[in-house]
Amino acid sequence: MLNTVSHDKSVLRDKDSVERMYINGEWIVSTSSKESEVINPANNEVIGRVTQGTAEEVDAAVKSAKEAFYKKGWKTTYARARADYLLKIASKLEERKEEIAMLETLNNGKIFSDSLVDVEDAINQFQYYAGLATKPHGQTYEVPDEIQAMVIREPIGVVAIIVPWNYPLVMAAQKMSAALAAGCTVVVKPSTQTPLTLIRLFEIIDEVGLPNGVANLVLGSGSMVGNELINHPDVEKISFTGGTATGKQIMKDAANTLKKIGLELGGKSPNIVFADADFETAVDYALLGIFAGQGQVCSAGSRLLLEKSIYDKFVPELVSRAKKIKIGPGWDETTEMGPLISKSHLENVLNYVEIGKGEGAELLCGGRQITEGELEKGNFVEPTIFTNTTPDMRIVQEEIFGPVLVIQVFETEEEAIELANGTDFGLAAAVFTNDGAKAQRVIRQLQAGITWINTYHPTFNEAPWSGYKQSGIGGDLGTYGFEEYLYKKQVNIALEVKPSGFYKG
Repeated sequence: MLNTVSHDKSVLRDKDSVERMYINGEWIVSTSSKESEVINPANNEVIGRVTQGTAEEVDAAVKSAKEAFYKKGWKTTYARARADYLLKIASKLEERKEEIAMLETLNNGKIFSDSLVDVEDAINQFQYYAGLATKPHGQTYEVPDEIQAMVIREPIGVVAIIVPWNYPLVMAAQKMSAALAAGCTVVVKPSTQTPLTLIRLFEIIDEVGLPNGVANLVLGSGSMVGNELINHPDVEKISFTGGTATGKQIMKDAANTLKKIGLELGGKSPNIVFADADFETAVDYALLGIFAGQGQVCSAGSRLLLEKSIYDKFVPELVSRAKKIKIGPGWDETTEMGPLISKSHLENVLNYVEIGKGEGAELLCGGRQITEGELEKGNFVEPTIFTNTTPDMRIVQEEIFGPVLVIQVFETEEEAIELANGTDFGLAAAVFTNDGAKAQRVIRQLQAGITWINTYHPTFNEAPWSGYKQSGIGGDLGTYGFEEYLYKKQVNIALEVKPSGFYKG
C-alpha cells in the first residue's frame, strides 16, 4: 500500500466540470465547444477538463491587457501599489501552498516535496519582485553641452508569457511577478498538459483584486493560442520557456512585428567530475543532477564527464545507487522519482534508449518502462545510464528530457572543457574538484549560463537564469530578469532655453 503524504486528492474538482479562462477579470468558457482532458501521469486517469481557447479569446485577452496598460493606467500605477498586489498574491499562495503543491504533483507527476519547493519559490518570486518594484534606477550623464542627459525606465507593454509543463507554476510566477512589478500587463498561456495550478494562481489574482485586464489566462494549444499570441500586433514581448525547436520558430515569427523576445530553451548540460573530487558528494550529485524531476529539467546534468582514473570506482557505485532509487507516484512520501509527463513523452524517451543502443553505446542500467504492480498504468521508466559513448552520438548531442544519463571520459583538463562545450547547448554545467583554482579555471571556460562547483541544481531568485548558444536569449530572475520588461529611454533637457543658431537665414 502507498504511504501517502498527509494531503489527499481532495484538491481536485469534479472531473466533469470545465475549468475556465480568465480574461479582463472574468472567468469564461471558449466560444468554441472544444475541451481537453487533464491527465494524472502516475495512472493516466482524467483529473480535470479545461476549455480550449481560440483566436477570439486571444484577441480579447490582448485587447484587455492593452487597455489596462494604456487607458486604465497600470503603466502609471505607483510602484508601491504594484508591490502591494504582489505581496497579497504571495500571502494567498502561502495560505494555500500545500493544496497547490498537491495539485502540481497530481497534474505534473513530480514528488510532493519538489512541488512544495516550487510553490515556495513562486511565493518568494512575488515577494522579491514586490521589493524590486520600487527600486529601478535611472542614470544621469555629464555631457559636453548645456544639456542634462538622463535615462529613465518604462514598462514595455503587453507581455505574452508561455510556460512549459515541467515547472508550470514557478515558471509562470517568475515571469509574471517581474513583468507586473515593472508595470507591464500580461497574457499567460500554460501547457495544455499542466494548466491546473495556473488556474488556482489566477483565482488568487482575482481574489486580491488585481485590476481587470492586468493579468489574463488563456487556455489552449501552442498551435492555436501560442501562435495567435506570438503573431498578435499588440503584444510587445514574448517570454517563452520550452524546447529549442519551438524557440527558433517563435524567433522567426516574432520578427514579423519585431517583438522583444525572451527565450529560455533546452540543454544538454555537462557535469564534470575530476579524480580529486569528494567521491560521495560527486556520486550523490551525479544522481541528483539527472534523476531529479525524472530528468524533465532543462538544466539537468544529462552528461557525466568522468576523469578516466576514477571511472572503475565511480561507475559501479553510480549504477548500484541508481538501481535503488524508489520510483512511484508523487503523493507517496517514500517516492524519489515519479512518472514522466505523458505516454507520448515516455515513448520518446524509450525511443532514445533504442537509438543509444543502436549507436553502439553500452546500457548499464534501466531503459525500460515499469509496468509491474501499482505502477502498471503510469508513465514510469527506470533510471537509465549509458557508457562507451562518443561525442557524435545523438544521445550525447540531443536533449532527451528524461532520466537518461550518458557518461563521457576524459584524461586532461583541456579535454574535459572541449567535451563539455561540445554541443549546441549552453544552459548549465558543474565541476566537482577539491582544487579551487582548477574549479575556477574550468568554470570560466564553460559555455553555460548557470554553473556550480561541488553541487548541482540549487538556484536562487536573486540571480539570473539564462543560457549560452542555443539555450536561449535574454533571461529571467534577479534584477536582470526585471530589466527584460523595461525600455530604457534617453531624455535630454536643455539647461538654457534658446534657439540653436544653426540656421543663419
